[in-house]
Amino acid sequence: GRLEAVTQQMGYHPQYLDSFLKTQHYLMHMDGPLPFDCRHYIAIMAAARHQCRYLVNLHVLQFLRAGGDPQWLRGLDFIPPKLRNLNEINKILAHRPWLITKEHIEKLLKISEWSWSLAELVHAVVLLAHCHALASFVFGCGCEQDEGPGGRGSLKPLSPGNQCFCEATAGNGCSQELLRINRKRSLDSCMELDSLWERMQRIHVETEGREETRLLQQDREEGEGQGAEVGVQDGTEHHSDPSVGLSPLADTDGEVTGATNLACYMQDPDFGYQDFARRDEDQTQVFRVQDYSWEDHGFSLVNRLYSDIGHLLDEKFRMVDGLQSSAMAKRQGCEPSVFKRGIWNYIHCMFGIRYDDYDYAEVNQLLERMLKVYIKTVTCYPEKTNPEMFDRFWKQFKHSEKVHVNLLILEARMQAELLYALQAITQYMI
Repeated sequence: GRLEAVTQQMGYHPQYLDSFLKTQHYLMHMDGPLPFDCRHYIAIMAAARHQCRYLVNLHVLQFLRAGGDPQWLRGLDFIPPKLRNLNEINKILAHRPWLITKEHIEKLLKISEWSWSLAELVHAVVLLAHCHALASFVFGCGCEQDEGPGGRGSLKPLSPGNQCFCEATAGNGCSQELLRINRKRSLDSCMELDSLWERMQRIHVETEGREETRLLQQDREEGEGQGAEVGVQDGTEHHSDPSVGLSPLADTDGEVTGATNLACYMQDPDFGYQDFARRDEDQTQVFRVQDYSWEDHGFSLVNRLYSDIGHLLDEKFRMVDGLQSSAMAKRQGCEPSVFKRGIWNYIHCMFGIRYDDYDYAEVNQLLERMLKVYIKTVTCYPEKTNPEMFDRFWKQFKHSEKVHVNLLILEARMQAELLYALQAITQYMI
């Protein structure tokens, strides 16, 4: 089923999958500061920033199941001002998280009829970062492409009844307990999505071909350039930003169909990723992990304001760091830990986060140009990922290794967003 696609892909790394599902379940279904319908609507807002129909479809259904007002699905103009006020930091966190300031936090927390509490805001921030990063994984593994008629992703989910989703990692000793957890915490009923998808198919199929042709042409032009190289002196990039000019599909019949018209869940749709190197240096400084890190600062703050989520996030970060990638690293001529750190630090570099103890010249030595183009696209504008990019980059990688790269992207991106948001909250509190 389509909604099984994410867990099928993550199933190549069962320990990580279990950690991810625990976090997802806690964020969406366990006790916390935010009402359940609001959690799913925030997820819709986050996924819409990257035009991720897969996630929007999922949370539209869960929003209604949680008793959400169907009128809210008409768009941001139909939701309470308190929720609508979250749009600004959703937009900034999704595309340029270095622009988050304590003033954004103060504006949401100021005393008024629509003010947020600190605990509510931390819950919301974690949800936003979680869904933005998950959208990268969805596009990176081809789950979004598989939503369309016939599918067009090269990273195909395993066929039901053909091979167990965790067989690639667990061999013949498939963990029945893991399968039970997967079914129990499955993202949603695939039959419900099938019903929703059929309603949207008529509109979707008319526009998908045009959009795919445009993306393929754009990627060819991009590949002919000389971009995507990390400057070994300052870690900045010289790569044109292709995230311009996307127009969401139109809802031609006016029916509230969730993901058909994603524009209704966004304001300022033209706001997108911009190379950190091109920022206004008078306003934004490089974020140095030595000054504010997850381990020393972010973890304790988020755990204090939203009980236990810090432990779940920390487990997830550690889990992806511990995944084995010896074959992948060997082909790149380095140790697994060196290869993984190169990918992680490259992603953080794109968001202006720097490690003083890291030699950024290693990035160009470890990562081939096409791998860097792929990582940057999936990280910064995942909606631009297309089949041709898969074909050009994936040749020497096993399927589990492809998933591993996308898990590194997911977690590195999520941590980057959290670092900026939590630092701004800390500055506000001080």
